[in-house]
Amino acid sequence: MSEPLLPPIGMLAELTHRCPLQCPYCSNPLELLKANRELDTQTWLDLFLQAADLGVLQVHLSGGEPTLRRDLEQLIAGLSARGVYTNLITAGVGIAEGRIEAFAEAGLDHLQLSFQGARPATTDRIGNHKGGHEKKLETARRARAAGLPLTINAPIHRHNIEEVPEFIDLALSLGAERLEIANVQYAGWALTNRDQLMPERDAVERQAEIVAAARERLTGIMNIDFVPPDYFAIYPKPCMGGWARDAFMVTPDGTVLPCHAAQTIPSLSFERFGPRSLADIWTDSPAFNAFRGTDWMQQPCRSCERREIDWGGCRCQAMAIAGDAAATDPACAKSPIHGRMAMLIDEAQRAAAVPSKDEQFVYRRIGVVTEPA
Repeated sequence: MSEPLLPPIGMLAELTHRCPLQCPYCSNPLELLKANRELDTQTWLDLFLQAADLGVLQVHLSGGEPTLRRDLEQLIAGLSARGVYTNLITAGVGIAEGRIEAFAEAGLDHLQLSFQGARPATTDRIGNHKGGHEKKLETARRARAAGLPLTINAPIHRHNIEEVPEFIDLALSLGAERLEIANVQYAGWALTNRDQLMPERDAVERQAEIVAAARERLTGIMNIDFVPPDYFAIYPKPCMGGWARDAFMVTPDGTVLPCHAAQTIPSLSFERFGPRSLADIWTDSPAFNAFRGTDWMQQPCRSCERREIDWGGCRCQAMAIAGDAAATDPACAKSPIHGRMAMLIDEAQRAAAVPSKDEQFVYRRIGVVTEPA
């Protein structure tokens, strides 16, 4: 490695793959884990204690839908007892009355609520869940009444990109401190549905202008984070802040990963918590060390002035598009195959031009991957 190994400060805990929604853009793997493969309460608590000892300052509790875990209050309390900041990432549907208040009492610091659309019809169609939009509105109101800071998360793709101004108004109306306009990245179920989800270039450019203007207008009122789409980029983003650089994630069965899609790299083998400690995995795992720092980089990354800004971009995207996890991220204009991104965008637009094709999602479901609905 080209820099000293520092302790991680952030962790994403995917407590379950179970979810009442079936979003076609989900970044979870196509092979979703059933409930009988999830870590039990005590194992998660042990893992969280080791994470705190390792230096983790904040844990994002996610899924699937984390509120389907009946022990969620206990997990939040365990983290709170160690002074670890907790952010609950939820779809906000099917949460029993009184539970949000119980999460707050257990020590939850923040709630992040996803909306599949700013309009009820969009939310319900993308999540494949009737009445979901109203349930989300109620969850937001209950979170604010419980005194929880609120982020509205808007995963953006072709079918809701024109609703960005409405997402901004929605977040303001709900009293959110933060809005995340997060363009869908193509991994997991989103990669399967790429042709159905890819927006048009003009729409992406309009979106960027709208967000920039709203950020300026709402300074001091609401923070707006903007995650641009990789396929339309000039330079890549540092995935998870850089491969195994300051954060990691854990799947429902305790597999420890540098990022969501890391298991799509066939040359790497990832370890589970339990047989090895979290500290050992973070420090000594061959998979974690594979793309740390800059020593692994090929040209043009190795001599690029941005190598310690984007840390090579996304290794999983390089694997998916270039067929080589060590290749320059194709999202980078310096990649020899950067033009392939434009080709994929064009292919998606041609697919969308086929009558009814753009409505045919492969919805996220536990079990066998289904044909487009």
